[in-house]
Amino acid sequence: MDWFTSSDYWLSRLVFQRGLALVYLVAFLAAGRQFRALIGERGLLPVPEFLARVPFRRSPSLFHARYSDRLFAGCAWVGGLLAAAVAAGAADAVPLWASMLMWLLLWLLYLSIVNVGQIWYGFGWESLLLETGLLAVFLGNADTAPPVLVLWLLRWVLFRVEFGAGLIKMRGDRCWRDLTCLYYHHETQPMPGPLSWFFHRLPRPVHRVETAANHVAQLVLPVLLFAPQPVASVAAGGMVVTQLWLVASGNFSWLNWLTILLALSAVDGRLAARVLPLPAPHHLPAPPLWYEVLVMAFTVLVLVLSYWPARNLVSGGQLMNYSFTPLHLVNAYGAFGSITRTRQEIVIEGTEDPVPGPDTVWREYEFKGKPGDVRRMPRQYAPYHLRLDWLMWFAGLSPAYAASWFRPLVSRLLEGDRDTLRLLAANPFPRQPPALVRARVYHYRFTTWRELRTTGAWWHRTLLYEFWPPMSREQAGG
Repeated sequence: MDWFTSSDYWLSRLVFQRGLALVYLVAFLAAGRQFRALIGERGLLPVPEFLARVPFRRSPSLFHARYSDRLFAGCAWVGGLLAAAVAAGAADAVPLWASMLMWLLLWLLYLSIVNVGQIWYGFGWESLLLETGLLAVFLGNADTAPPVLVLWLLRWVLFRVEFGAGLIKMRGDRCWRDLTCLYYHHETQPMPGPLSWFFHRLPRPVHRVETAANHVAQLVLPVLLFAPQPVASVAAGGMVVTQLWLVASGNFSWLNWLTILLALSAVDGRLAARVLPLPAPHHLPAPPLWYEVLVMAFTVLVLVLSYWPARNLVSGGQLMNYSFTPLHLVNAYGAFGSITRTRQEIVIEGTEDPVPGPDTVWREYEFKGKPGDVRRMPRQYAPYHLRLDWLMWFAGLSPAYAASWFRPLVSRLLEGDRDTLRLLAANPFPRQPPALVRARVYHYRFTTWRELRTTGAWWHRTLLYEFWPPMSREQAGG
C-alpha cells in the first residue's frame, strides 16, 4: 500500500460499488412507479406547489428549472437504466473520468428527486444513499487502486449510522437500557415482514439477548472500525451479521443493505482471501495527479462538514436522521429512539351506499405492505420502499403526520384515481368509485400460536376510534 491507494481493497470496492448501483436501481424504480400519485402534478403533495414556495438554495433540484410528470419519469427511468449499467460493470469499462461522471449523474438525479419529495422522502436512508453515493464518485474504478482517504470516509459514514443509532437508543426509551424493547418492536415496527410474527414469539430471554447484541453492534463494533486489521474487518463482519438479522425480521427499505455494503468496504481483501475462496488482491496502477487532487479536496470538504454531525453525536439533544446541508453531504443518523408498545393501524373503507345505515356494507382498501386483512401474512418488500404504507404507520401514531396528505388521499379514492389505486394491493370498487370513504383506527396485535392454528389469522384487531368520518367526493373537495 502506498500513501494514497491500497490494492488490498479492490474486491471490497468492487462489491461495494456494484451493490450500491443495485440500491440506486431500486430507489429509482420506486420513484418512477410511485411519484405520480404522491408528488406528481395531480399527486397528494404536488411538486409544482412545493417548487413555488421553496427556493433552489433550500432544496437544490434540477426540477427548479422545469417540472412536468414526463420529465420526472424520464429522470427516474434514466437513473434506473444508468444504475443497472453500472451494476453490470459499465463504470469499470470506461476511463476513470467517465466513471466518475456516471456516479455523479446518479447522485445528481437522485438528489433532484429527494429534494422535491417532501414528507415522502423524509427518511434517513434517502440521505444515506446520497451521502454514500457521492463518496462512490471518488472511489475510482478498475483503472486504479481504491484511495485510502475515501475508504476511511466510508468507515466514518458507517460509524455515524451505527453509533448514532446506538446513542439515540441509550438516550431514549428506557426499554433499551433494561433490554425489554424487543418484547414489542417486532410487532409494532413500521412494516413487519413474513418472519416478524416468529421473531415476536421468541422467548423473552432471547429478546433480551437480541437487545444486548444490538448495543454491542452499535456502540462497540463501530469504534473498532478504526482499529488495525484484522480487528476492523472482524468488526465489519459483526455488523453484517447484525444487519442480516434485521433484514430477516422486518422491512426497512434499503437501510440494512446499504449498511451491509458500507461494512464490506472495510474488509481487507488480502485477509479475506486467506479465509474464504476469494481472489487475492492484484496490483493496480497509480492514479493520475488530477484524481489525487480531487480526492484530497473532497476529503477536506467532508472533514469540515463533519463538525456538525460529530457535535451532534456528543450532544444531549441528539438529532436523528438530519441533514445539515441541502446537498445531504454529511448527515446525522439514528433510528427507534423510542419504541411503541401497541400497534395502531388506520383502515380505510368505502361504500357504494350514499346514505350509510346499520346495514351498509363497507369494503376495506388493502395496502401492499402494511397490515390490513388479519389473515394476510406480512410480506417482504425491502429493499423496495412503499412510501404510502410507511406514512400510514406514522399516521396511526398521530394524525399530525397525515395532516397534509390524508384528505387528498380520500379525495383520490373517491375519484377512483388510477395512479393512487396502483399504490394499493387491490381496488375493492373496480366498476365505479365508492360514494363514501371513511377511516378507522384499530389496535393490532400478533396472534398466539393457538390462535394462528385455529383461525389462520396472523393478527387480531380491535376497533379503537374513528380516524376520518364518512366523506363524499364533494365534501372531500374532489
